[in-house]
Parts: sequence; C-alpha cells; structure tokens
Amino acid sequence: MEGMQSIDWAMLPIYLIGVTALGMWTARKVKSSGDFFMPRRFGKAMMITFAFGTGTSSDQAVSVASRTITNGLSAIWWQWLWLPATPFYWLLAPIFRRLRATTTADVYELRFDRSVGVLFAIVGVIGLSVKIGLLLKGAGAMVDSCTGGVIDANWAIAVTTVLFLVYGMAGGLGAAVVTDFVQGLMTILFSFLLLPFVLQATGGIAGMRETVAAHDPAMLSLVAPQTIGLFFITMYSIQALVGIVAQPFIMGVCGAGRNEMDGRVGFMVGNIVKRVCTMAWSLTSLAAVAWLLNRGVELSTVKPDHLYGEVARAFLPSVFPGLLGVFLACLLASIMSSCDAIMISASALFTQNLYRPLAPDRPDRHYMNVGRISAAGVVAIGVAFAYWVPSVVEALDIWFKVAPLVGIPFWIGLFWRGATPAGAWASAIGAIVTWRLATLPSVATWMAGSPTLVEWGVVKPSEADAAVNDAWLILAYLVVGVVSCVLVSLVTEPTPDEKLNRFYTLTRTPVREDEVVEAPCTLPVGAPPPNRRMLVTSWGLEIPAPSTTAVVGFLAGWVMVAALVAGFMLMVG
Repeated sequence: MEGMQSIDWAMLPIYLIGVTALGMWTARKVKSSGDFFMPRRFGKAMMITFAFGTGTSSDQAVSVASRTITNGLSAIWWQWLWLPATPFYWLLAPIFRRLRATTTADVYELRFDRSVGVLFAIVGVIGLSVKIGLLLKGAGAMVDSCTGGVIDANWAIAVTTVLFLVYGMAGGLGAAVVTDFVQGLMTILFSFLLLPFVLQATGGIAGMRETVAAHDPAMLSLVAPQTIGLFFITMYSIQALVGIVAQPFIMGVCGAGRNEMDGRVGFMVGNIVKRVCTMAWSLTSLAAVAWLLNRGVELSTVKPDHLYGEVARAFLPSVFPGLLGVFLACLLASIMSSCDAIMISASALFTQNLYRPLAPDRPDRHYMNVGRISAAGVVAIGVAFAYWVPSVVEALDIWFKVAPLVGIPFWIGLFWRGATPAGAWASAIGAIVTWRLATLPSVATWMAGSPTLVEWGVVKPSEADAAVNDAWLILAYLVVGVVSCVLVSLVTEPTPDEKLNRFYTLTRTPVREDEVVEAPCTLPVGAPPPNRRMLVTSWGLEIPAPSTTAVVGFLAGWVMVAALVAGFMLMVG
C-alpha cells in the first residue's frame, strides 16, 4: 500500500497558495461593510457553485462512509435527509432575497422584536461555530487516513483554518463566492474520483452487490427498519426543512445574487448537484466495504471516520502519480468552500446584530474591522469544538438539531400574523428544554420503564444507558415548539400592525436588478407597491397564491428528486 509521493506533496501548496491568492484578489472590491457581509452581484453559475460549495464538504462523505459500515446503503439518508426539502428551496429563495436583509437575525428582529433577533444571533453564532468544528473534524480525519498519519489531523486542521481565515477576513462573502466557484468544481471531482477505481476492484456494481449480499443482504436496502426507516426519514426531513431557514448562511446563499431567479436557481440546483455527489459517496463507501470483505478484513476493526481516506490511500497512488495529492487538494477545497461562507455569516451576526446596536454611529470601516476580528473568534471556537468532539457523526448529530430549535418561529411568523415575540421565545425555550430533557440518561431510563413507549420505539432500552429514539425526539420538540408559540402568542400583546405590514410587504415586493437598499429590511426608493393575490387570509393567516414560476419550479424540483431516488435504486439494483 503506497503512501504520499513527492508529486502528491507538490500538489498541495499549488492549490493552497492559488486559492488563497484568488480570495485575496477579491478583496479589492470590498469598499464597505455591505460589500463585506452581503454583496449582491453574482449570477446563476456563481450562485450554483456557491450554494453547492457552502453546503457540501468532505465531512459529509465521512459521515456517509462511517454509517455505511454498519447500515449499508441506507446510510445515504444521513445526507439525503435534506432531499425531500430541496424543492422547497425554490420557494424560499425569493422570500429571503425580498427581505433585503444582511443577516437572518435582521428578519427575526423585523418580524418580532430586537430580543428575538438577539436570540437568533446568539444561537446562530454558536451553531455556526459548531458547524465549522464539524467540518474541520471531518477534514482532519480524512487527511490523517489519506496519508496514513504522515500528516497529523491537528496540523491539517490548523493549516486549513489559517488559509480560509486569511482570504475570508480580507474579501468577506465575495471572496467566499468567488473561491467557491473553483472549490465547488474540485468538490465534484473529489466526490467521483475514487468511485471507478474501487468499483473496478470489486467487479463493478454487480460484484459489489454480490459480496455485500453474502455478508448481509440488509445492507443493500435503502431503508433499515431498526435504524433508518420511513418514520426516521420523514421526521429528519421535516426537521431539515424547519431548520434550513434558521441556518444563518442561507441568507447569503439566497441573497448574494443579482435578482430572485439567481437565488432560486443557485439554491435549488446547487443542492441537487450535492445530492448527486451524495450518491457517489454512498456507492464509493459500499464498494469500499465490499473491497474490505474480499480481503478478509473484519469490518468491526475499521475506524469508521477513516474508511473513505484509507481507501483513497490504497488506490490512488498506484493509479497515477500525484492523484492522491489532487484528492487531498479537492478534500481541502470542499472544507474551505464551506468554512469561508459560514465564518462570514457568523461574523455578520455578531457585528450587525450584537455589536452595532451597542456601539452605533461608528465609521463603516470600524464595523468591517469588527467583522474581521469576530470572524477569527468564531473560527477559534470552531477549532476548539473540533478538538473536543469525539467523532464526525456525533458532531453532525449535535449541529443538525441546533437550527430547528429557532426555525419554528420563522415558519409560524411567515404565515400567521398572530405570532408574537413572547410566542417566539416560548417556542425556542420549549423546544430547547424538550431536547435537553430527552437527552438526559435519567429521563430516558425512566421512560424505558413504560412497555408502551418501548414497544412503539420511542425509547431504546439498554443495560447501560437507555436513549430516546432520535425521530421521536424530533417530533417531541417540534410539537412543543409549535404549540408553545401558538398558545403564548394568543395570550400576549400582539405585534403592531405597522411592523407586520412592513414585513409582509417586503416578502411580496419583487426585487429589481440594481436596486439600492439603504438599510437592511427596507424597500428601495421608488419600489412599486406589491400586487400579490392572497390564497388564505382568514384567522390571521397570510398565505399568498403561488405564481406560475413558483409552481413550475417547485414541481420540477420534485421531478428531480424522484429521478435521483429512482436512478439510484436502479443503479444499485
């Protein structure tokens, strides 16, 4: 088994220096804090690679590979959980763009009040720090396994962090968008590079199927009744849709385009490309399992987080000199393309929604510098989390549950005028407390004493520590969050009509290309009044009639989703 060669080592500095220089080059266009936090100048191609690059990274391949060892093909749902939510991105993107906000916390402050905006900003900064840690944890595991420990995971995390920090602090979100164009293409290459070689070594898809079926036929199923069944997929998909609006970087993914269609195409198509790459990760991982079985390796002896990287180290050096170096460069590109945008989103939340209200009327350059300093602070927290969390899968599970906790008020406030600031707080607190209680071993052990809860699969008994089933946990805190928001909103002071009308007017006023927005969440001068036909307005509901563009794009999204699932099932037999 060959390791890193001289030409592999040469590939890494070429990429790292090149992408850093590209990011620094974009800094020349940063003239204001608006340019730094939310440039609105990119077309469809750049927005597709930005959405893809921001949402796609090698840690996701690591999480799929880790679960494939035990769950087989059904492990794809650890990343395909967002698949049913993808068509909704076509509908969400223009709403985010029309809000004309710098951060999502601006939206929460507009719809509710400043306290809710601060709540979102704090949770958002914490969540993004966790996300950066998750990304870096995955990168470290992959680099360590790819090089057989020659490059230490800690050093890999440190070098990667310094580089995206340098160009991100200089060029802001614009640097992230531009570098993501290159890094997104490299991520696609990373996703497919290993697949043909591992499949060839296992006799193609047919040979892979035969080997895996002989070991455990259940590994060839897209669902695993005891772990990843229909209820699991349904609840995680709902959680993904609820939480996507509360991922702070989504504001940039939808808002950095020139117009609404740029955001729509970028958000949905970029994520469809990601789902295709997920298929490649799943097939590569299952082929790697078959390859190990053919060599007589006990799967229980394989470190899950290292599966993908170890297979790359085993195959690529013998295929072509330097290919392992290219793989590593693509791996780092996938991490940096996500971390840069996430870092800027977090620094925007801190600067615009936490710092600026406490220190108003400072020069614009002052806020840019605060943004750069806070970006470094967010990354430092993320690095600390990466060193603390035991595994990529555990990190993913923690991050995945953070955003929905504050995403519930967004959805209720978007469609119901009756949602109040107190209701938003009650929703977030109720969901957080429910989540926390259900994760306590003592609570799970107490629930395991109920035969009914055990029979329904709500709680999994154990000789050591019982645990609440994740799908039921999601259902519990989503229900508590929704009910808390509605009940408290009904008995607390309503939000002033003037504030509500401003919010709903923004969501219904189309964006004109080259319009000038003087302040976040305000209409540009001379904007025509909205003329949107409403579908439902009873009981305080605000549900507009969908446009033809919305309906056609939404249905097209579902066609693509169905084609992906059907194509994957046909491919794997």
